[in-house]
Amino acid sequence: DLATALNDRGQVRYLRVEFAAAVEDYTAAIECQPGFEVPYYNRGLVLYRLGDFDEAMKDFRKVLELNPRFEDAALSLKQAMLDKEAKQKRGY
Repeated sequence: DLATALNDRGQVRYLRVEFAAAVEDYTAAIECQPGFEVPYYNRGLVLYRLGDFDEAMKDFRKVLELNPRFEDAALSLKQAMLDKEAKQKRGY
């Protein structure tokens, strides 16, 4: 289906370090199928790598809302929270 295809293309772009394009694909996949948790997770990972911890945490929380058993999302959420806290302690 289209949402899966967009998510998959986002993965390819992510692996090519084309982060902006990957985020666009994940967002399009979400718009096609809002109940599909995987593109939220993938977009969250890109946002995390870009240092946008708040937006990453929103995506990880949405994943867990859709699928509470998605363990990688729970771990990623915890890590994003820790890294945001550490960043704030360093003053930037």
